Amino acid sequence: MTSISPDRRGFDSALDPSAEQIRDMVAHAVDWVAAYHDSVRDLPIAPRTSAAGLKDLLAEPLPVEGRDFADLLRVFREVVVPGTRHNGHPRFFGYVSAPGTAVAAVADLLASTLNANLTAWRSAPAPAELEHVVIDWIKEALGCDPGAGGLLTSGGSMANFTALAAARHRHCGDTVATHGMAAHPAPLRVYASTETHHSIHKAAALLGIGRTNVREIQVDAHFRMDVDALVRTIEEDRIAGAEPFCVVANAGTVVTGAVDPLADIAAVARGYGLWMHVDACYGGFARLAPSTRPLFDGLSEADSIALDPHKWLYLPADCGCLIYRDPEAARPAFSLDADYTRVMQTEPAEAFAFWDYGPDLSRRFRALKVWMTLAHAGSRAVGDAIESNIDCARHLAELIDGSDDFELLAPVELSIFCFRYLPPSAQAGSRSQTDEEQLDRLNERIMAVLQQGGSSYLSNATINGRFALRGCVLNYRTTRHDMQILLDDVRRAAEQVAEETHP
Repeated sequence: MTSISPDRRGFDSALDPSAEQIRDMVAHAVDWVAAYHDSVRDLPIAPRTSAAGLKDLLAEPLPVEGRDFADLLRVFREVVVPGTRHNGHPRFFGYVSAPGTAVAAVADLLASTLNANLTAWRSAPAPAELEHVVIDWIKEALGCDPGAGGLLTSGGSMANFTALAAARHRHCGDTVATHGMAAHPAPLRVYASTETHHSIHKAAALLGIGRTNVREIQVDAHFRMDVDALVRTIEEDRIAGAEPFCVVANAGTVVTGAVDPLADIAAVARGYGLWMHVDACYGGFARLAPSTRPLFDGLSEADSIALDPHKWLYLPADCGCLIYRDPEAARPAFSLDADYTRVMQTEPAEAFAFWDYGPDLSRRFRALKVWMTLAHAGSRAVGDAIESNIDCARHLAELIDGSDDFELLAPVELSIFCFRYLPPSAQAGSRSQTDEEQLDRLNERIMAVLQQGGSSYLSNATINGRFALRGCVLNYRTTRHDMQILLDDVRRAAEQVAEETHP
């Protein structure tokens, strides 16, 4: 048998590189990171490419032999970077996407290098404690009671799913967990506004509650849940023999940014014994902004709150969060004994397991980037950046109100804005249904041209049946000047559409 020296590497250096090789790889990567953060404002936001074109550049058979890291970095720089959408650009207003921060990118590198698996305290003691720390910080930012707790998740959809699972278990107990929904013959009811994110309906489907048992409650002129309509619907369901068990309120809807009347909904939930869940994935951290803090009165009364630190904490994806007002009320929904997960520690803090409060077993070390960002920047700087984003959206609304060629289609409550372009023919007098449909088609074409132009990027929404240009300010780089540039870019896109239509 051949003896192997204990200091001899057992694998090729690609899997187990030397310290010098690691420094060389990281140095070249960091050079790109620094240059990217410095130049992202000057890049075209969206690529002009195709799936076929990218496949031609990237597709290859499974490599048998490895390639040099320098070659891989070249492919990243020359193909991947030009072929992606740059969410960090200050005029990327599509969807609800954050730019990420440099310190969080470094934190992700460190977390991936450590590769801690946060199943329980015993698996990664210090990382687990750090997750408790950032959960405490998030609780403080939201004004929650000290007894609240929670965990980080992959994103808001998983946080919403987990919350509904906890709510269902509190209502149904172990019977449904053991035998399935057939053991609970009465239909369960979840209540949510018509503006609620589709992940609530998906969670209801996956949990066996059923999408049709998510009762959609009408909204007011500001797209906030109508509490009187909520009460009427609950009463109707009780009379019909259904079992109301959960109400979902919004703290920043994804379409218009509306915040439901949280305190009023909390009172209804208490009165009917419902679990109150708040989807605050987009808007929750706006409580750090002084001008919008009053909107979140009643948030701390919720039984659970879903958030996305990878939105308004400006973190790179993925990082969601779920806060429980009473963590022990949620624990029975997820706690399940198995010999390979048996905890031997007797000290309660050291016997803690994240799997008792959510569906995941393996969990990556997301807390490091939350901790590093908040500890490095401070909550005041984050709150100031959020306030600036909200100010930019309000400024855009003012510019639109002062113009003849734009029309605001929804109130600006946080940092989401919905508007449309009006050609000269639509700027005066009443409009017929045909006129409205023509405006829809015109603005849809304008959006496509705008996205291809690369200077500004908007997504779309349907507001009261009409096509809207929709944007969300969620970038610490964005200024009031960017909002003026956006409108100028939309005007240029409108001119281009007009020239294509009437050459």
